[in-house]
Amino acid sequence: MKKLLTLLLLLGASTAFSQDPTTRYFNLTRKVFNKSNAYQTTAFVEQRWRLPGNKGFNESIYHVEEILKKAGFVLQKKNEKEGALTYRLEKRPMKKNAWDPIDASLTIVGQTKPFLAFQTNRNMLTIGSSSTPPEGQTAQVIYLDALAVSKASDQDLKGKIIFSETSSARLFNVAISAGAIGVLGYSMPAYTQPEKNPTSIQFSGINNPDDKGWAINLSYQAKQTLKEALLKGPVKLRVNVQANSYASEELTIVANVKGSVAPDQRFVFSAHVQEPGANDNATGVGTLAEMARVTAMLLKDNKLKPKRTITFLWGDEIVSTQRYIKEDQERAKGIIWGMSLDMVGEDTQKTGGSFLIEKMPDPSAIWTRGADKHSEWGAGDTKEIDLFPHYYNDFIVKICNEQGKHAKWTVNYNPFEGGSDHTPFIQNKIPGVLMWHFTDKFYHTDNDRLDKVSATTMQNVGISALTAAYTLVNADENTALFTINEVRDAALKRLKIEFNLSKDAVASGKILSEEKHILETWGIYYIAAVSTIQNLPVTSETTKVESAIKAAVNLIETETRKYLEYLK
Repeated sequence: MKKLLTLLLLLGASTAFSQDPTTRYFNLTRKVFNKSNAYQTTAFVEQRWRLPGNKGFNESIYHVEEILKKAGFVLQKKNEKEGALTYRLEKRPMKKNAWDPIDASLTIVGQTKPFLAFQTNRNMLTIGSSSTPPEGQTAQVIYLDALAVSKASDQDLKGKIIFSETSSARLFNVAISAGAIGVLGYSMPAYTQPEKNPTSIQFSGINNPDDKGWAINLSYQAKQTLKEALLKGPVKLRVNVQANSYASEELTIVANVKGSVAPDQRFVFSAHVQEPGANDNATGVGTLAEMARVTAMLLKDNKLKPKRTITFLWGDEIVSTQRYIKEDQERAKGIIWGMSLDMVGEDTQKTGGSFLIEKMPDPSAIWTRGADKHSEWGAGDTKEIDLFPHYYNDFIVKICNEQGKHAKWTVNYNPFEGGSDHTPFIQNKIPGVLMWHFTDKFYHTDNDRLDKVSATTMQNVGISALTAAYTLVNADENTALFTINEVRDAALKRLKIEFNLSKDAVASGKILSEEKHILETWGIYYIAAVSTIQNLPVTSETTKVESAIKAAVNLIETETRKYLEYLK
């Protein structure tokens, strides 16, 4: 007890004068982030069906370029160090053709109106589908159950339309090989609540290198309509599909606010442009565009002078971020933090779900218990070797919680799962988190439109993200000391929680050694996490940070040992 008291006194002395460094930046970002701007950009982007190289994707990229230019970013000629505010538009030939959906409809022969049409269900046409003749195609519909689909290649389906309650991608290749002209698939995850949202269709794609045939996704309502018609007898459908496929370039746009002291060190934001939804991910595009505008304005008004560089990137999900990291090894060495903005504008009263911070891999991704919960996206396969101890998790959670209290905004978090632009950062040993929402019952569906978007949510995310970046790129000794306090307190809180969970687990019959291992792993994790704060300041000032880290580490070690001794 005396040793613990001594450690607390030493730690208190070393960090007593650390002030919250985020306050200044919150005061800036809350005043100038314009949620109307973010919303208007989202409205522009969400009208377009976006895939790399296609018209909608490119128009969205060029729209962001105009926002950057108006904000004062200048097109770089040779490199990004030419000025304080620069951007570049990267163009790369695509190996595969770009694809644009134009129109589609399904009509039961004998009826006058389509029971499914592109104008109301723009996700009905699968990515990669080829066009029918202009007059459409008329053919008999054959329903196949799961067993029949597995044997479809043995059947003569020539000239038929195949319908099954399975994914279009699975159905397409076997049916086309057996002579079908096209397929109708139905596959909606339970979290989309198809019976409550009967018009929703999730977008999907098919492998169609020969540009032969088409696949259409059905809504629950359309599926039921077709099944009911088939119960009455044979059904013929008139199908119209119009799509364009063409050679194109993949565009990526990258903007930089150059650091004044350490320009090669940077914070990188990434928002993917492709996918047709409003929340996924027109909101990320719109929020990040407004964040770039705000940063340029504050710089020009001499209210912000980043010591490290801030980078804003818009492109193809995962691909553009991975390439940004991989293509320049020297640049990659200077990436200190990454953040993905993906699905950041949900009006949760309509979509359900919650705002989430997806953390870097910590032990909760392996032992998910207590208040920790994976989203319905699903857990990954995180192992102990994958753990990524760092202060960044608790730092971001702290900032978002502060904005949550200020704006009465609900903030939650989930263990690492992967699947968005934070993944390339993690894979390359760069701290990276994801800001997102789940479960959104309109995820990947054609009901993910502007009416499900909240400008206020985008504002809260944008303010939090910018405050985090500004604080980190200008971090000094005080920032480090404050962060040590935050991470130390988070560690002590977590150790207590895990001890109580393990105590209950042992009482219920779980193996003591395994529960002790969980506790020990959390202790080791946080000892390593607090140690990463050593390199947070842009420049070293005194030995206070080193001393505070040592004191925090000693305290975490002491608490870990105590809980391990008490756990019996």
